[in-house]
Amino acid sequence: MPSTRRLVCDAPAPVPVTCGCCTQMARLVSQRVSADLARRGFLAGAAASLASLGLPDLAAAQATQTPADPPGPVLFRNVRLFDGVALSLADGKQVLVMGNRIAAIDAANTPPPDGARVIDGRGSTLMPGLIDAHWHTLIASLPFVTLLTADVGYVYLAAAAEAERTLMRGFTTVRDLGGPSFALKRAVDDGTIVGPRIYPCGAMISQTGGHGDFRFRYEFPRTEQNLSYSEMLGNSAIADGPDQVLRRVREQLALGASQIKLAGGGGISSLYDPIDTLQFNPEEIRAAVGAAADWGTYVTVHIYTPDGIARYVDAGVRCIEHGQLADEESVRKLVDQDVWWCLQPFLAGGGQDRPQTPDQKQKAQMVYAGTDTAYRLAIKHGAKVAWGTDILFAPGSTNMQSARLTAMTRWYTPAQALRSATSDNGRLLMLSGPRNPYDGKLGVIEKGALADLLVVAGDPTHDLSLFDDPDTNLNVIMKDGVLHKNTLPQ
Repeated sequence: MPSTRRLVCDAPAPVPVTCGCCTQMARLVSQRVSADLARRGFLAGAAASLASLGLPDLAAAQATQTPADPPGPVLFRNVRLFDGVALSLADGKQVLVMGNRIAAIDAANTPPPDGARVIDGRGSTLMPGLIDAHWHTLIASLPFVTLLTADVGYVYLAAAAEAERTLMRGFTTVRDLGGPSFALKRAVDDGTIVGPRIYPCGAMISQTGGHGDFRFRYEFPRTEQNLSYSEMLGNSAIADGPDQVLRRVREQLALGASQIKLAGGGGISSLYDPIDTLQFNPEEIRAAVGAAADWGTYVTVHIYTPDGIARYVDAGVRCIEHGQLADEESVRKLVDQDVWWCLQPFLAGGGQDRPQTPDQKQKAQMVYAGTDTAYRLAIKHGAKVAWGTDILFAPGSTNMQSARLTAMTRWYTPAQALRSATSDNGRLLMLSGPRNPYDGKLGVIEKGALADLLVVAGDPTHDLSLFDDPDTNLNVIMKDGVLHKNTLPQ
């Protein structure tokens, strides 16, 4: 009998937020969660929240999620192969998985090894798991009101439930770009919960009044002895001057960050910073870049404007997040310095939130209008483009991960967009160097790569909308050599 794990969310689909990590609600959330952390531990809140999420009791969940013995060999045959690199499917191949690695890619008639489980794809497409290079694992799936009132245990349990839904959508890896995701990553890695691989950056580091400054006006001035709730939670870290930047970067590295994120300019929802502002001076940026390099990893930066892109590229950052207002000169500089560009398809009417203030509306329209130009400049100059979604506070709408992949066909063929969400994003992850938490290549099907694999009913190199209905169209989901879903006849 086929086996399957399904997660269904029937809740109404509110509008996802674009770059909403600095809204007033987000700051209130940080205060509420931090207060709960001070009053009770995670386990106390978790025990009270399990039933409302439809999960088993904590002890039973831990028992059932204990990592099992390494799985036996699995052979995928009778499939069409998208290896994450080539833009066309390969026929006449079969793929052998041993443990958590791809052991061989053979001719279709090669006999399976003794004891192998054979999965007959029946002509479906075998491909690498999808990678979202700009995701927020803790704050994507709960509405503002719930985040303001729930026990902190519920917040983390909701994040765990969303992590499983993320995996069941075919996203086997995410790069977390802001928030205290270290505990969730640990729980996924040790088998306590089911979810994608997480590349955490920890707290987003911001200057005073910058994109990551979540404080209310009455909380000014700030001192080292009077940290904001958001900082105590680990959602952001405020730093002014090279010495403070150095300290905050080193703190995130000590906690396990695989990369460092700086808030380098204004955001749509930020309270204090117009979108054209430049944040952190070159000395501060170089302090962050140097500290990250000393640990063998890199800095990525939230920035929209040409001047901001130029400043950060000159100071040595390795990736630009957003950048929708880039111009020819800043894109040429980015390309000349071999810097990655993690773009998101933010478009008017494309599901982003609708800011309420005139200032926010103006900033949003600037970004939406710039998205098309940014992608066209990236293609024109041959930039190394990564793909991400940046969905926040969107219960029932986090499945727009898939819709935002489909939106890429405005500029790319489906096969090119799919390569961006697999091997291109996998190459970006390798920038973490020795801080890479996973030993092996991702986003490709090749010998020795990690066994994160999907079997798709159809040809996604021609039709990305197949991912919009993962319950129907994703026949097999394998992560780290473990089958989390298999609906193919045995």
